[in-house]
Amino acid sequence: METLIEKHLPDFRQQMNKMVIFNDEEWNVFAKHLNIKALHKKDHFTRVGEVCKELGFILSGSVRLYHVINGEEKTGYFCLDKEFICSYKSFLKQEPGLSSIQVLEDSLLITLSHIALRQLLDHPVTAYKMERFGRLIAEQLICCYEDRVQAFVTQNPEERYAALLKNNPRILQHIPQHFLANYLGITPVSLSRIRKRIFQT
Repeated sequence: METLIEKHLPDFRQQMNKMVIFNDEEWNVFAKHLNIKALHKKDHFTRVGEVCKELGFILSGSVRLYHVINGEEKTGYFCLDKEFICSYKSFLKQEPGLSSIQVLEDSLLITLSHIALRQLLDHPVTAYKMERFGRLIAEQLICCYEDRVQAFVTQNPEERYAALLKNNPRILQHIPQHFLANYLGITPVSLSRIRKRIFQT
């Protein structure tokens, strides 16, 4: 009988091909190190102060990354299906992380542990492709961080919301309004006013 992870591996391989194309020998070695994880709404993939031990790929669902500042949660960004998630610095250095990743709806993930990543980097069959994979993941996260910082420096909340509508409208279908408002740095009431102005124009 086909296992749950075997069911989803073809789709995951197709997504991976957008970054790194594995031949069959490389893929067979790589796939043996993968696991599947089901998380429920409000579960955490990792919490602040914990060591992030896994890199995750969202097969279905959505998550948010947030920090706690003076007892208040500050949402940093969201990830949806077909995206990787990780507290990356914590994952790479295996030290306590400074952020939390919370599941916003029931989600299914494929995961790769830090131990498995090190083994794949040392494996003669997969070492080259895994070096490229790691670099591309880092580039994605750096660009995401830079875009986030630039938006807060150069745009007001209404402009940031309009940019979300244009560049990632799927977020608006999956993310509750109070988390969107938190992400934009405004109150839910202010977000409602912004939405009203935008959709009336």
